[in-house]
Amino acid sequence: EGAPYYWELGDPKDLPQVVAQRYPQQYLLDFNQQNCGYFLDMEPGRVWLESVIKKSDASKVLNLFAYTCAFSVVAIAAGAGQVVNVDLSRRSLTVGRENHRLNKHDTQQVKFLAVDILKSWGKLKKMGPYDVVIVDPPSFQKGSFIATKDYKKIVTRLDDLLNPDGYALLCLNSPEVALDDFKKTVNTILSEAGLNKKMQLKDVL
Repeated sequence: EGAPYYWELGDPKDLPQVVAQRYPQQYLLDFNQQNCGYFLDMEPGRVWLESVIKKSDASKVLNLFAYTCAFSVVAIAAGAGQVVNVDLSRRSLTVGRENHRLNKHDTQQVKFLAVDILKSWGKLKKMGPYDVVIVDPPSFQKGSFIATKDYKKIVTRLDDLLNPDGYALLCLNSPEVALDDFKKTVNTILSEAGLNKKMQLKDVL
């Protein structure tokens, strides 16, 4: 309860800056809040994103619910030409911008939109199409996103956002939802929208 943590050695208050190190990449951490800014369990997704960008020459990435833009840092480092980060929290996107600067990336390649995704489809579509769309929402965001009813709205919009041969990484941070149930739900959404032949669920990380 409360997602407690403790330090084996030292104290973050004694350090001017705390970062996570992933190969040459670095990510700012903040231990004054429950989510410190970097999720270890999403590493398979980061590896997948790197491989897709490198093998398919994917250049334009849309990062929905971007939080502190870890996926964006990975995408630029892997060779993406542009990433559009979208999150309701300006504070999180500010950390994301600092993460890119920390990694000496050209921030001209990165956009940061502090908007409600469910109310911004027109803007996002106009900025596309995208080679990769990342969907990594919270299971519940008060006043903005509830996965049980809103995830479907995002999946059915992917066809408007993606290039015909594009990729989507669909995630859901909800321990009470089993992986098989999540896969069935996504396939059902695609089928009901008439997209199941166009957009097929393939890899499971």
